[in-house]
Amino acid sequence: MFGNYSDPSTWLGLGILVTFYLLGIAHILHALMNVRTSQGTIAWVVSLISVPFFAMPLYWLLGRTKFSGYVRARRGNDAELRKLAADMHDRLRGYAVDLPAEDVFERAAEELGGLPFTRGNELELLIDGQDTFRRLFEEIAGAKETICVNFYIVKNDKVGGKFQQALIEKARQGVRVYFLFDEIGSHKLSSNFLGEMRNAGVECESFGANRHWWSRLQMNFRNHRKIVVIDGAMAFIGGLNVGDEYLGRDKKFGDWRDTHLLLKGPAVEAVQLVFMEDWYWACEKVPHLFWRQEALPANQTAAIIPTGPADPVDSWQLLVAEAANTARKRLWIASPYFVPDEGVMTALQLAALRGVDVRILLPDRADHILVWLSSFSYYDQSIPYGVRLLRYKRGFLHQKVMLIDSRMATIGTANLDNRSFRLNFEITAFVSDEKFIGEVSDMLETDFANSTEVKVEEFTQKPFLFRAVCRAARLLAPVQ
Repeated sequence: MFGNYSDPSTWLGLGILVTFYLLGIAHILHALMNVRTSQGTIAWVVSLISVPFFAMPLYWLLGRTKFSGYVRARRGNDAELRKLAADMHDRLRGYAVDLPAEDVFERAAEELGGLPFTRGNELELLIDGQDTFRRLFEEIAGAKETICVNFYIVKNDKVGGKFQQALIEKARQGVRVYFLFDEIGSHKLSSNFLGEMRNAGVECESFGANRHWWSRLQMNFRNHRKIVVIDGAMAFIGGLNVGDEYLGRDKKFGDWRDTHLLLKGPAVEAVQLVFMEDWYWACEKVPHLFWRQEALPANQTAAIIPTGPADPVDSWQLLVAEAANTARKRLWIASPYFVPDEGVMTALQLAALRGVDVRILLPDRADHILVWLSSFSYYDQSIPYGVRLLRYKRGFLHQKVMLIDSRMATIGTANLDNRSFRLNFEITAFVSDEKFIGEVSDMLETDFANSTEVKVEEFTQKPFLFRAVCRAARLLAPVQ
């Protein structure tokens, strides 16, 4: 069966085969102990048993659910980082809001995010690219001391070029500019683009290409955050990256519907703290930043909640499920991707069944075909239970917004899919200010008016092949 046993090459071949299967068994044990979902565990175990030669490299690239080293790095040997982080937590607690015992969702958010709800903030809702980039370029132009930038996608197009030149100009004026980008999302950034920035004095770092070689194997993890902090006094977070399509200039998508947020006040320091830890992970250096904490007259209450694969639990997944569990009148969610796991799907079903107005606003167009196809497979798990699904018709919808009753609005970078639940580093602002919640409610009402509610038959009566493709796409949810 295996050839001539007197031939040394036969024994070599057998040795290699046995070694691969033994390594496969070791990987199976690792998957059993570390993969967070039963579906993912089963898929990896079957693959590692049947085709260990191919499955093992894929497991190291795509199968890991913990971002190794990030927590150790931010709590490691750098005394300056540890002291700064401790000081910022102490100072934020000085502006913390005493949450009533009945505010269980807010308490869960604080516990999972590790940062408190603070008073004294001033918030500006930015709707779509024109408002967002106008305010962003205005504030960058006025920067005096520091600019912190972290984007998932930065493109070398008209908007990206203008953004690059704005940062270069400030660096040449003596402003310290820190530019952090995700090497997967911004894979098209050229060395010339980055070289021009570095030559002007902009410090540029890629999030994943840090000092440890094994971190380069963690390709399935992405820094999906969008952060700009200026002079430690104001911060931008939200759904928009840097590129022409975010201004509706892309011929494929046309108008681009998105939401961003400008913050001032104590919450800014929470955003800057998140950036500082990401920057330290990328290059093992502590950026020299300004920390300006003061309560503003607007006195709006907000918390900054970072989530990601370095967390001990799936923080964003738990927060979405808890939002559904605690909602009493309405739960409105806008997300470009709708691929919930079983826990979130069950929570949405139960919320709708007890009379909560559950609406999920989705794009009508696809930017990632597998995720778009997957969303159809949830129609028969959503609509019959009372969960309303709406497809946005005026361009591509990319915003990440959630509204819980009239007590909480969230704006950030996290989607309603497995990648945001378990694989991406995200950041979200949780706002409990009545005026701001009213603005978000009005915004979503307008979006609903520009949408069409879907019916379950739009999936169940599709041709068999389409339904089969949608179900197959859903199986790939862990790596979409």
